[in-house]
Amino acid sequence: MSTQDRPAGWAGTPVTGAELTQRYQGAVMNTFGTPARVLARGEGSTVWDVDGNRYLDLLGGIAVNALGHAHPAIVEAVTTQLQTLGHVSNFFISEPQVRLAEKLLELLGHEGKVFFANSGAEANEAAFKASRRTGRTRIVSTEGSFHGRTMGALALTSKAQYREPFEPLPGEVTFVPYGDVAALEAAVDDTVAAFVVEPIQGEAGVIDAPEGYLAAAREITSRHGALLWVDEVQTGVGRTGDWFAHTASGVVPDLVTLAKGLGGGIPIGAMIALGDAATLLGPGNHGTTFGGNPVATAAALAVIDTIESEGLLAHATARGDQLAAGLGRHPRVSAVTGRGLLRGVVLTEPRAVDVQTAAYDAGLIVNAPTPDRLRLAPPLVLTEDEAAHAVATLSALLDEVLA
Repeated sequence: MSTQDRPAGWAGTPVTGAELTQRYQGAVMNTFGTPARVLARGEGSTVWDVDGNRYLDLLGGIAVNALGHAHPAIVEAVTTQLQTLGHVSNFFISEPQVRLAEKLLELLGHEGKVFFANSGAEANEAAFKASRRTGRTRIVSTEGSFHGRTMGALALTSKAQYREPFEPLPGEVTFVPYGDVAALEAAVDDTVAAFVVEPIQGEAGVIDAPEGYLAAAREITSRHGALLWVDEVQTGVGRTGDWFAHTASGVVPDLVTLAKGLGGGIPIGAMIALGDAATLLGPGNHGTTFGGNPVATAAALAVIDTIESEGLLAHATARGDQLAAGLGRHPRVSAVTGRGLLRGVVLTEPRAVDVQTAAYDAGLIVNAPTPDRLRLAPPLVLTEDEAAHAVATLSALLDEVLA
């Protein structure tokens, strides 16, 4: 499509996707391969590329865009805050930072302290350092885990292709099979500082923890004086239909890490320490220049306020159930995992990348984190009609691609 032929309502960027892709390859470091599309604008659950093509966004920037694209509440919060006070450093306090910390503790329902960072990896780095303040250095993580790509977070991440080019990593990390209580029991002793676990493993293809796993983890870690660290970077802030995925288990962890959906597209992460763990880090132990930035915390408050006022927790559950029921009936789907609007679609053949490619061409954005799984993490504002369209289009693609 030439620039002259683009339809009304497209993004308005005076270059084509091919042109920008070529410039990207010439100027941007190749750490991601070549991205599939050049996106220009978004509204709700829909995005458009620079060539005027429209897509239903079923990935939400990998579970980041909790309120979709260009949500008025975030636009207003960020604009107002930036016009008032944009950045102050951590030599000073700003009101949005304090209000967000209080709100997160209120949502968790327990006393504690919050450390703000800029991403999930940084939140996990903070938790990693907090665990060292126990006087112990061993950490137990899980096979299939993903906790980030900075050196400390990478040490906790199990995927060999991510880890091996950068070894040696911070040591004394033991990996146990996800969901295996006996293996966890064998790995945790009185030398372990913390067990870090995702309530649902997102990067592994949306793998659910077995019933009772988190409760068993709580009992085992408590018995040995180790911290229970729940990584909610992908699952937190309403993604699964609860504010936090672990709360359904009734477990109270020592450390909770958040990011992705918290800022609704504005970078922010948080490490929340509950109970006695709240005093592990003290002055000079850790820091960040941008963490708790007034603009980022104002955005996060807008996200939380909107989820509350618009009933998006129940909405996420309903739309997630709709996707699971619709896709779960397809003969090429062996299971639909996850909760709320974090779903794994398990295919009967290892051809998820082929389906992902076909989905782009059909106007859907999905992700293939493993050969046989699609990951869906659409905005929490996904409508019933959009969910129905997603089911119908993906079902047709499965018929076509896996025929």
